[in-house]
Amino acid sequence: MRELVYYAAVSLDGHLASPDGAFDAFSLEGDHMADLARFADAIPTAGADHLGIAQDRSCFDTVLMGWNTYAVGLGVPGGESPYRHLRQIVFSRNHTGAGENLTVTDDDPVDVVRSLKDEAGSSIWLCGGGNLATQLADEIDRIVFKRHPIVFGGGIPAFAPNAYSPRRFDLVDTKAFTSGVEVVEYARSR
Repeated sequence: MRELVYYAAVSLDGHLASPDGAFDAFSLEGDHMADLARFADAIPTAGADHLGIAQDRSCFDTVLMGWNTYAVGLGVPGGESPYRHLRQIVFSRNHTGAGENLTVTDDDPVDVVRSLKDEAGSSIWLCGGGNLATQLADEIDRIVFKRHPIVFGGGIPAFAPNAYSPRRFDLVDTKAFTSGVEVVEYARSR
């Protein structure tokens, strides 16, 4: 069965982005950038092309986004289909969109993920945001956070506030970089 992997950059205080959705406070320079190739499928297609990084869909073949996460790129060329090398599913009750390999749906995210997990393929990437992550918390099999040495003090949390319901994950790997970024990976306790 395929895994749902929540892979994202986070601040030390657990934020994905500023209150208005900006993520430019995360450092794009430093030795942690060499780790990009490990999750090459999670790089926007145009960026990977520019960097000469191959994307073979062996890590991820599908990406899930909430509308606000998806909308961040709409003002840039190619932003209507940022991960066109993947099947892109954007969840929204109020918006529509069109782009290569892109579906915008108001279907229940849990039902969609359960259906995707039954299909053949590589892992499913949960790109964000926090509201979608909270809706899918019981479906997440693995969490990989690129934890940056910065405190936002506010913004979009990795998980939106919800009812208290602890879910246990086991540490799989930690990789620390001299830039101060740590990549931490957890798998759901079974």
